[in-house]
Amino acid sequence: MTDSKTQSAPHFSIDLLATWFYLGKIPKAPGTFGTLGAIPLVLLFFTFGPMVYMGLTFVLVLASVFIAQAYENAKGTHDAKEIVIDEVVGFLITMTWLPATWQSFALGFLVFRFFDILKPFPVGYLDRKIQGGLGVVADDVMAGVLGSLCMQVIYTQTNWLGHQLVHTS
Repeated sequence: MTDSKTQSAPHFSIDLLATWFYLGKIPKAPGTFGTLGAIPLVLLFFTFGPMVYMGLTFVLVLASVFIAQAYENAKGTHDAKEIVIDEVVGFLITMTWLPATWQSFALGFLVFRFFDILKPFPVGYLDRKIQGGLGVVADDVMAGVLGSLCMQVIYTQTNWLGHQLVHTS
């Protein structure tokens, strides 16, 4: 006979991480709150420099696929709205190689949410075609990649983010 406390520990951890510390259980706009909940993690990852930031983000993307799959298995649903770890990794991707300024966070948040909510091609395609934990995460990863591309153009071509990387004559 197995101990119920032993079995509940993994479920608690999966629930905690999949809902990003229960932000995904907020009834209105859980994805938005999950994205906001990613900001402290982005700030923490920024302290390690860009290469470690990208490495940690990659590891978290892989882990989020397994976490989302485990949550789906436990709840018997696909891409439940309370799963917001995918928003966390999508926002981490959007914020790659950007300065840690309030302008970066504000615009990065808006750009990522734009792609995540509207789901233009290929985000919507991935959302519809891929099932399981990978499907939960894939569309947000793509929204993060598109968001990152937009943010890199803004960062290198304007001073909107509080610091311009490339100075042109």
